[in-house]
Amino acid sequence: MAETARAPLAAAGITHDRAVFPEGLALDCGAVLKPLVVAYRTYGRLNDAKSNAILVCHALTGDQYVAETHPVTGKPGWWETMVGPGLPVDTERFFVICANVLGGCMGSSGPREEMTDADGRPQGRPWGMQFPPVTIRDMVRAQAKLLDHLGVRRLALVAGASMGALQTIEWAVAYPDMVARAMPVIGTDRVDAWIIGWLDIWAAPIRLDPNWNGGDYYGGPAPVAGLAEALKIVTHHARDWPWAETIGVKPAEGQDPRRSVTERFAIEKWLDDAATARARISDANHFLYLIRANQLFLKEYDSPEAALARSRARWLVVPSVSDRVFPIEHNRRLAATLKEQGRQVELVELTGPLGHLEGVVSIARAGEAIRRLLAE
Repeated sequence: MAETARAPLAAAGITHDRAVFPEGLALDCGAVLKPLVVAYRTYGRLNDAKSNAILVCHALTGDQYVAETHPVTGKPGWWETMVGPGLPVDTERFFVICANVLGGCMGSSGPREEMTDADGRPQGRPWGMQFPPVTIRDMVRAQAKLLDHLGVRRLALVAGASMGALQTIEWAVAYPDMVARAMPVIGTDRVDAWIIGWLDIWAAPIRLDPNWNGGDYYGGPAPVAGLAEALKIVTHHARDWPWAETIGVKPAEGQDPRRSVTERFAIEKWLDDAATARARISDANHFLYLIRANQLFLKEYDSPEAALARSRARWLVVPSVSDRVFPIEHNRRLAATLKEQGRQVELVELTGPLGHLEGVVSIARAGEAIRRLLAE
């Protein structure tokens, strides 16, 4: 039986809701993680029929603060234009749950949480790289335990962006009788060799930072420089060239790249500043574990098509035409596969200069399609 608790987030000095499952969770790697801790946020109320629950799944660099001011950054919720009173996912009508993923660094079990032995006894030190590897399917199983704890037996919708889209697809194929509707946004049904290679490039700067120390850096200097370089790659990869044109080919203020190779262009300085700010509130090991989970997506099935054939959901697929992370061709193929398998599916393509990020920043442009999805 799960225990509900509020626990401090040491890195931020805040408290947050979480469920603790003493029995733990059996993982795809063969390990049993005991106890299992899932941090989460909820919005709205579960109705008496328990028919109005919606699960929102977050991206690799996101967390459970989907529709409220973030307690660490002070920034708005990452999907605040979609989730809230009167919005397409209306919290006056629906009970919305968003859980910090397994392996995350905002309160759920992960590499910077306290290590436990096989019986769940605390060991007095963080897991580090001894934390067992997790998959997207493991994340979904952990969320399923949370939903059971909250009294949710069926989901009116599962939705998510980027890595959240992968979780959405996994939900639809792993729990077909539980998911009525699925909305993957800027994500697809396959992580192929091209994407696996890119994900490795994202992770590489962390492993090259001497402060990473094989993942054993808790209590010492953190690999902030390596994590910042990793996040700089992600930040640039997740946008498209028309966005970069808004900054232009010009020197950073007070600098002249013609004068010295150490002086910066404005785009370089912008990426450095954005990535460094994110690195200060993130965790490098957490990033590596989520990279691996993305690389392992749907690898438990014979093929993506075989996995999708398990679904019974109605689908709304929302890609970005300018996405450089999950190319639009993959999303169109996903929609076509679902149609061939007899699923109800609508494809709504977002356009704009922000590439992959259109699925977060511009999700309101899919608002009418989301309302149609939830009205039927």
